[in-house]
Amino acid sequence: MLSHLSLKQFAVVSEAELAFGPGLTVISGETGAGKSLLVDALGLLSGLRADSGVVRHGADRAEVVGEFTLQDVPAARDWLRDNELDEGADDACLVRRVVRADGGSRAWVNGRPVTVGQLTELAGLLVEIHGQHEHQALLSRPSQLMLLDAYGRTASERGAVAAAAERWSALLDERESLSAKGDVSERIEWLEHQHAELDRETLEPDSIAQLRTDHRRQAHAADLIGACEAAFTRLGSDDAPSLAHALQQVRGELQRVAEHEPRLEEVDGMLDAAAIQLDEALAMLDRVRGDLDMDPSAFDTLEQRLGRLHDLARKHRVTPEELFAHRDGLAAELEQLRGAGVRLQRLDTEIEAARTDWRKAADALGRKRGKAAASLAAATTGLIAELGMGGGRFDIAIEPIEGDRPDPQGGERVEFLVAANPGQPARALRKVASGGELSRISLAIEVAALGLDTVPTMVFDEVDSGIGGGVAEIVGQKLRALGASRQVLCVTHLPQVAAQGHAHYRVSKAASEGVTQSQVRLLDGSQRQEELARMLGGVELTREARAAAKRLLSDVS
Repeated sequence: MLSHLSLKQFAVVSEAELAFGPGLTVISGETGAGKSLLVDALGLLSGLRADSGVVRHGADRAEVVGEFTLQDVPAARDWLRDNELDEGADDACLVRRVVRADGGSRAWVNGRPVTVGQLTELAGLLVEIHGQHEHQALLSRPSQLMLLDAYGRTASERGAVAAAAERWSALLDERESLSAKGDVSERIEWLEHQHAELDRETLEPDSIAQLRTDHRRQAHAADLIGACEAAFTRLGSDDAPSLAHALQQVRGELQRVAEHEPRLEEVDGMLDAAAIQLDEALAMLDRVRGDLDMDPSAFDTLEQRLGRLHDLARKHRVTPEELFAHRDGLAAELEQLRGAGVRLQRLDTEIEAARTDWRKAADALGRKRGKAAASLAAATTGLIAELGMGGGRFDIAIEPIEGDRPDPQGGERVEFLVAANPGQPARALRKVASGGELSRISLAIEVAALGLDTVPTMVFDEVDSGIGGGVAEIVGQKLRALGASRQVLCVTHLPQVAAQGHAHYRVSKAASEGVTQSQVRLLDGSQRQEELARMLGGVELTREARAAAKRLLSDVS
């Protein structure tokens, strides 16, 4: 959920810091004070097009920062991980967007720059804004299908359809691949020749590595023999001065005087260890020299074999070390092509069985969706009437889809339809013109599907447009009920709605040095009562307005 929102030089707000908790948070204020600026700020964080108009007059840029907690949003945590934006984030996510005065903008998630497309994807998992067509998730048909499936609890049926679709698609792809090859006899003949040529050589990577080592040893055999013999002479020769002889002489001289200086015994121990290491080095030199032999015939054999490997590598456009895997790949393709005809016959049978399995799974999912659609439509229609749209109707159209390939989401698509007034034909929800009506319809849908929408934060703007009295109170109650399972932010001008909030912010404006500024303030108990009285009675607060405000608050508590 949204835990913190920071605004700097945004429209008429010079600076504001807002903290949010669970439940319903209401935002009120005088007309023109900028109540909807908070919605606009969240819209920017959701990836809406940046406009230089949001930059406060005289400022270079506007900045909006939102902090979200992700404990209950696994989809958002997965998205951050998949996009490598989760480093150091734990269960929090910081989204920042800056808009310059020239209209340009940049965005960051957890301190790393992101595209607007990425910002939109992430915001779709965190915030759902109701009331403005351009960024309302419920207007998207895929989102409508997801909500219907959540309402109908179709997870197991969807899983079965997706698995059947994957199996069917894989078989179709295999058949297309085999059919596209046509007559494979020439290909088989070519592969057999190439494979036989490679199979004559020893291509294991370890064998090639040993070949290279042996080749280098033979190529430099004379230098290696000379170096080993010279080193042996200098280190341990019995016929000439050597390091071993000098070391023994030094030890003898020190041992004769060691009784006068105890520390020389430690020096003698070190020299003894050095003598042991020297003896081991001499033994190793002797073995290395014994393994070396200048054999022109052996060198020619190694040279020819290494040359053949390099020629094969160039021919097949791989490195010598990759020839082994390349040979096995040719063998695998050979085996597949030799059995292509038989496999194609079997594929037709398997594809038909897979199609039948998908159809059965899709039909089961379709039946469950049909029942869920009827139930959700009835519940939402009832709620629409309670929210001041008497005679309105909500329907869910289920449209079958056909295709040559299986759809992992099933055999149908859905469209949310609404008739806002009696006698009107139902139209697609995305074509409803009134922002207030759209907001209330969305509220009705969310309440009917209470707790099933995975987005943790819902924002309602204009939800109380054109209503009042008892309907306004019902709207407020529904918003509060929704707040029991989701974080809900609501911009309102009606006291009946505002009274239902668990928290209350007031936006006010004032002129300072000829410049209008808006301020956002969290209200405590008495301040909240005063704000409700203002909303009830206007500029002049009467005793009756204060008493009515007190009753509204007491009725909720």
